[in-house]
Amino acid sequence: MGYGLILVDVQRNMLEGDGAVAGAAELRDVLAGLLEAARDAGAPIVHVKNDGPPGDPDEPGTPGWELVFPPRPGEPIVRKDAPNAFESNPALADVLRAMGVDALIVAGLQSEHCVQATAIGAAERGFDVVVPAGAHATYDDDAPAAEIVERVELDLAAAGVEVIELDEVRFH
Repeated sequence: MGYGLILVDVQRNMLEGDGAVAGAAELRDVLAGLLEAARDAGAPIVHVKNDGPPGDPDEPGTPGWELVFPPRPGEPIVRKDAPNAFESNPALADVLRAMGVDALIVAGLQSEHCVQATAIGAAERGFDVVVPAGAHATYDDDAPAAEIVERVELDLAAAGVEVIELDEVRFH
């Protein structure tokens, strides 16, 4: 099985400065570790970048819109303007399959929006999908962020997405 990594919306507006999610420094370290492990294993990596509307912290061209981790050659950037990266980019599944990917590790921001939608979108397109616990985050909203993250992981598992502990992640 060929695993790939999709980093969803790992953009400066959510991991740096006053608008960062709680625990941003720890999440950044976790995501950096996943990215390094994927690179070390030679796994395909796709960086998803959200295009927010004018005035949003992730408005294209603004500092908050920039990716935290610069992609290396061969690591495509996929832009989106909807929560599900596969919906915004109908060719994404074909591109991943052409890269030899049939299983995806999905991580990034925000748990209940783009991470959940992209993970389910991948599963709907026939990929085996893994979301590592601790490799996604969000903001306080209708509940504290930690409760939202927990709820998302339960919803993902119910949708057929495998939620595993971070130390269980393997790119093979």
